[in-house]
Amino acid sequence: MSRVIVVGAGHWGKNLVQNFYELGALAGVVELSTELREKVVQQYPDLEVYADFQKALGSEAQGIVIATPAPTHYSLALAVLEAGKDVFVEKPMTLKASEAQALAEYADQQGRILMVGHLLLYQGAIAWMRNYLAMGKAGKVLHVSTRRTKLGRVRREENVWWSFAPHDVSVVLELLGQPKLKQVKAAGRAMLQPRVADDVDVALTFAGGQTAHIHCSWYAPLLERKTTVIGSQEMLVYEEVSGQVTVYQKTVDQALQNQDRGSWLAKFDSPPPLRQECQHFLDCIEQRHPPRSDGWNGVAVVNILEQVQHDLEGEIPWKS
Repeated sequence: MSRVIVVGAGHWGKNLVQNFYELGALAGVVELSTELREKVVQQYPDLEVYADFQKALGSEAQGIVIATPAPTHYSLALAVLEAGKDVFVEKPMTLKASEAQALAEYADQQGRILMVGHLLLYQGAIAWMRNYLAMGKAGKVLHVSTRRTKLGRVRREENVWWSFAPHDVSVVLELLGQPKLKQVKAAGRAMLQPRVADDVDVALTFAGGQTAHIHCSWYAPLLERKTTVIGSQEMLVYEEVSGQVTVYQKTVDQALQNQDRGSWLAKFDSPPPLRQECQHFLDCIEQRHPPRSDGWNGVAVVNILEQVQHDLEGEIPWKS
């Protein structure tokens, strides 16, 4: 079995450490914080724990998992690829589309696996929706809208768009069939800190006329995680909190009359998505096939993130 080293054992990295350890694939952990290193040693006494990233690059591990702050993703992932290893990078892949493209191109040139942590693509519900839409039963997919709100952990180094939206941008692209972006329109509100958006609304238009709307907020009273798909024949609603997908057999006919043939709940397997994502990375290393969320998927997501940020700038420019 392939072995990996996780770089960063903090807020999200500790979950990756646990999953790769339980899969029997964890060769070590790199963590700069003395306090976090001590926690890892206490929890996993049989594990190699490093303070030096270079030791990970010189190890025999086949893959490196990057779970560090977003501004470090590009330089660390590039160093991994240059060391001849496969790399998994948490979202967002980078903070610049040009850097994301450079990583994807270099990985292709070197024949390395480059995978991005777009976790929702490994949820059973999203996989079921993708496959169901591909069968054409819902008709042409016209529009996807997402809502991701809660009273969340506010950051100083990034706004809610860069923190929350990579999940939903990846889902929108997946459910619309990876269309080419045509136009973005964004509005944001900075309520807690100057120039750091806490609440963002984004309208996306794609080549071919498909559209999407994304709303994300970490300053909201209710936890909402919802994805709605509008097809020409049916509508799908995924409630992430409950884990349910409802198919509404509703449409508007050519005479502009409402048609309603009822609704039903989808049935699908729902294994833990993070475990699926980690196993997928290991499978890609072993079998040398492109990940579902490969580097070019990361490029497409970062491109939208960046274009939206440009639309927000001037009103509430993001502080990197």
